[in-house]
Parts: sequence; structure tokens; C-alpha cells
Amino acid sequence: MQKYSVITPVYNRPEEVRELLESLTKQTYKNFEVIIVEDGSTLKCEEICRGFENRLDIKYFYKPNSGQGFSRNYGFERAAGDYFVQLDSDAIIPERYFEIVDNYLSAHWLDAYGGPDAAHDSFTDTQKAINYAMTSVFTTGGIRGKKNNAGGQFHPRSFNFGISRKVWEATQGYTMTRMAEDIEFSIRIIDKGFKVGLIEDAFIYHKRRTDFGQFYKQLHFFGRGRINLARMFPSELKLVHFFPMVFTLGCLSIPLQLLLGFISPFFCYTFLFSAGVFALYKLMIFVDSTLKNKSIKVGFLSIIACFIQLFAYGIGFMQEKFKAA
Repeated sequence: MQKYSVITPVYNRPEEVRELLESLTKQTYKNFEVIIVEDGSTLKCEEICRGFENRLDIKYFYKPNSGQGFSRNYGFERAAGDYFVQLDSDAIIPERYFEIVDNYLSAHWLDAYGGPDAAHDSFTDTQKAINYAMTSVFTTGGIRGKKNNAGGQFHPRSFNFGISRKVWEATQGYTMTRMAEDIEFSIRIIDKGFKVGLIEDAFIYHKRRTDFGQFYKQLHFFGRGRINLARMFPSELKLVHFFPMVFTLGCLSIPLQLLLGFISPFFCYTFLFSAGVFALYKLMIFVDSTLKNKSIKVGFLSIIACFIQLFAYGIGFMQEKFKAA
């Protein structure tokens, strides 16, 4: 029976930590410890962590702010487990998560694994819409949480990412603390010959951002991170990663097409075509999300979330690309 070490960096999110820890108390597999790394927060979660000491094997550490990547390294250095599991502070963990992971690794060993994410029933409609955008086949979110996809080999992401102690010892963890640091880490693990894969049933409920403004900032950062990653690994920039940029340019071109339509019938036709394509795209998102979430409201919000996901990523992608040039 392996011992797992949960590594969770946190920055000014005490109530999220409470929900994460509460979900960990309900695990059917009990052989794990929890390491909370407070990354220079002003809103500390130390008292919340102390409140779980009689229900969890938990360790709390406070350190100056250095970003999530280096904070995870700080946790790795202090972990006692055989396998280190990185979970974000805004996650709720299903009761059988560690049971599923341990059973899978016992039958099909992986040196590092990733798991998908899903929306919990308790999430707000906006959070469900954001989760849809980040996992839908109608956005680049659809390539995440898949064993094989147009983006190349599967790369675990830090919100749900396990590594063996051997991987930690060979890599020494993160060399970047932000800007696609988890993908860079995954690439180095794979390059060293370790076996990496997806455990499809080891999903978590991932809250992500609580409003569209925060979501825009996060995805803008992701777009910049993709270009930052490409500076180190040019082959990792795939055709699919340009889709949000193309989408963004298409959105921005529609008002110009409308204006030019008053001058030339050609642009009038291109405007009508573009408007029709976007209308069909919105309809597909609405129908798919409504059926999956069983909510018309979430269906409408998912249209907004998907457009933000692609537009924000596209803007960040182009800004960082232009800066790189």
C-alpha cells in the first residue's frame, strides 16, 4: 500500500482550503498525508488547517511568495510519501479518488499521471459554464484530459497531477514557477523516459474562477504561457494552439466587414457569412451545454464562457508572440 503526499500551494484562499480538506477527510483510501504550502498569503489558512489535525495527517507551512511552481517544490522537499499528488486549492476531491489512483497504479504503473476535472453540483451556474468552456470539444479545452489529442502527447496539469518520488529525485521538480510551468515540467518528465499517462476515472471537481472577469485574466495568462513554453520547446507549439488566435481575429474582423459592406457588396457577403458561422457556433455550444448541464441558463452562460476562453487566450497568445518577435 503506497503512501501518497498531497501537495497544495495556496495564496489568499482560506475558505477554498477548508472545502478541499473537508473532501479529503471522506476518502475511502486513507494512507496519505496533506501538505499545505502558504505562499506568502495575507489571508492565512493556518487556523483552518489546525482544525483538521484530528481528521487528517496534515502539515502546514508558511513561506514568502514565490509562485505556485516553486511552492510545490517546497512541498515536495518535505513530503514523506512514495507518490506526490498535486491538487489545486480550489478543488473538491471525490471520495474514491485515491482508491481509484492506487488501484490503477497497482495494475498499470505510471511514473506520473494526470486526471481530468468536472463540475460539482454545488458550483454556481457561472462556474459550471466556465468548467464547460475548459473541457468542451467546441474550445481548445476539449484537448485537455484526453490520452491522445491534436495537441500531441498528454501532459498532466498541476490541478490534478501525480509524480512518483523517483520522478521528483530525477527532475527536482519545477524550474519555472508560472507561465505554463506544469506543461514544462511534464515535458521534462517525458524526456527523461518516465511513463506518463492519464487516469480517466481519477477526476476532481475543479472550481476555477468564480466570475468571468477572473476567468478572462486566467486565460489571457494561459495564452501568454503557451508562447513562453514555445520559446523553450518550439516543437510543442501545435496547429491547434493557433485556433484561439484565429477565432479572436475573426471576432475582431466582423465590425470591419460590416463597415466595408457599405462600400463593397463583397464585404457585405463576407459579413453575412461570418455572422452565420458565429451564430451556428453559439447554437452548438448552447445545445451541447444545456443537455450536459441540464440547464438553459448554464447553456447561455456557456456561450459567454467559451467566447471568453478563446478570445482571452488568443489575445494573450498574440501579445506574447508579438513581444517575442
